[in-house]
Amino acid sequence: MTRNPKLSVITIVYNNAVDIERTMLSVLNQTYANIEYIVIDGASNDGTSDIINKYKDRLAVFVSEQDQGIYDAMNKGLKLATGDYVLFMNSGDEIYAPDTVKDVFASAPSGDIYYGETEMYDANWKSLGQRRHRAPEHFDWHSFKFGMNISHQAIYIKRSLTEPYDLQYKYSSDIDWIIKAAKKSSNIVNTHMYVAKYLVGGMSKQKHLASLKERFRILSHYYGFIPNVVNHIFIALNLAQYFLRHRRTND
Repeated sequence: MTRNPKLSVITIVYNNAVDIERTMLSVLNQTYANIEYIVIDGASNDGTSDIINKYKDRLAVFVSEQDQGIYDAMNKGLKLATGDYVLFMNSGDEIYAPDTVKDVFASAPSGDIYYGETEMYDANWKSLGQRRHRAPEHFDWHSFKFGMNISHQAIYIKRSLTEPYDLQYKYSSDIDWIIKAAKKSSNIVNTHMYVAKYLVGGMSKQKHLASLKERFRILSHYYGFIPNVVNHIFIALNLAQYFLRHRRTND
């Protein structure tokens, strides 16, 4: 691996003129020089593409066309990427600070995967603090058995370890994608720092339920059905304890 590996940052967007510029600037303002920035737009009609075009000369690739959903769009970006590593920073989210990419690669040489913490933000871009699922001290492909404790925006994966997203999954294919890469990894680096800012989304209850069902299928595939049922009991208990503590704190 080269001393300053090339990072392909891929942003997926559709009709998000409100947030796309903020996301793009978090990438374009990085102090790390060896970044290939790819933006995949799903043929937006709200002015998103006009904003992207303001920065077109600073992009490696800009594609604006209809797709078959978010993971189809992400596969397009992955296919176009030429970097040593890939990072998905989708519209609404941000790389944490201007020095983040530089600091990630400085944290350890030649990692297969680099990961860190995520700070959550609401629609008014007010910080909600750290994710409920904190990044584990040590991460491997077993680490998602109690929930997705590393957000998609906070993980840099060596491109040679990645596969296309499985399009049979509509909401949780990122979990499957990360587990597949982690199974091939022998050197996974905890950067011990915040690396991403995540905009809390407004997914409908119907889609949220579908996402949970899909996640259960994926985790059962990797960890076994019965162990996954047991693990979800622990997830439910931990979630109840979290909300109980949170309610007491606010009382």
